[in-house]
Amino acid sequence: METQQSKTKGEELAEAIMARCFHPSLIGPEAWEGYVFSDMEIRIKESTDLYGAVLWPSAMVLCHFLETNRDQHNLTDKNVIELGAGTGLVSIVSSLLGAKVTSTDLPDLLGNLQYNVTRNTKGRCKYIPLVTELTWGQGVEQRFPRATHRFDYILAADVVYAHPYLEELMDTFDHLCQENTQILWAMRFRLDRENSFVERFRRRFHLEELYDLPSLSIKLYRAWRRDKMTEDRGGAAA
Repeated sequence: METQQSKTKGEELAEAIMARCFHPSLIGPEAWEGYVFSDMEIRIKESTDLYGAVLWPSAMVLCHFLETNRDQHNLTDKNVIELGAGTGLVSIVSSLLGAKVTSTDLPDLLGNLQYNVTRNTKGRCKYIPLVTELTWGQGVEQRFPRATHRFDYILAADVVYAHPYLEELMDTFDHLCQENTQILWAMRFRLDRENSFVERFRRRFHLEELYDLPSLSIKLYRAWRRDKMTEDRGGAAA
């Protein structure tokens, strides 16, 4: 009975998250998808010719969590970096929630990412988000020296799927995550390699499951350093 009730709650949560998306009532010259977060309408332009410039449901899951858990994870005035930002929804919502956001992705994706971030944050946010290149594992210390770049949160949505540079991603998490940094990471499970990545991730970081949404095959995790942050710190960085 408890399992059935838990499943029902998960399905209801998944439906509530997916209901945040809407489509334009009229077809215009520019294709876009709409989302509602932080009481704001957000219009996202996708680029179907680039894999990373398509918005996946994991981003919506992470955005929903950030908006509905502001007591535990208050982003106001926090330094936030998003890895693999793609179309920029998570970076946009984080900015609307008051964060100082650094939004990162590969060079080929920055044009569409910058367009979406600017379009949806200009005149709406306390801090102007920074959109910048980051190739995992390459020049991370030069771009984000640990002595001067300290992030309260690292955000990531669907960064693992079919990606050939998972060790570089792990090293990038490791470099950016300092003593009081929290990682919020939404992941859709499709392949066995994703399970193995989670297990390897768990060796370096404490890992807490926040959402399990079987109908979407998505889990949301919170993580923090094993070597510097004790488990009982909980949401101390919030």
